[in-house]
Amino acid sequence: MSDPTPPKIEFPCPGYIIRVMGESSEHFRAHVVEVFTRHAPDFDRDAMKIRPSRNGRFESVNVVITATGVTQLEAIFVDLKKHPAVQMVL
Repeated sequence: MSDPTPPKIEFPCPGYIIRVMGESSEHFRAHVVEVFTRHAPDFDRDAMKIRPSRNGRFESVNVVITATGVTQLEAIFVDLKKHPAVQMVL
């Protein structure tokens, strides 16, 4: 049988990817950048990947950070979800 406990993340964790999905707009993207600038100021904006949905109404933004701890990740998720255009954070 497999162990139901998810693997533990060791911090710092370079290359940690967070995907934010939301309504396609400049305000949505600006919010994502603002949150990551606050909580992970060393993230590489140029490495962000933005993928539009098939109809262009939504988009996903992948951001790669060096995760420093659970507290940082929780703060990122909470702050991202505060914007009404954000649909999901993974």
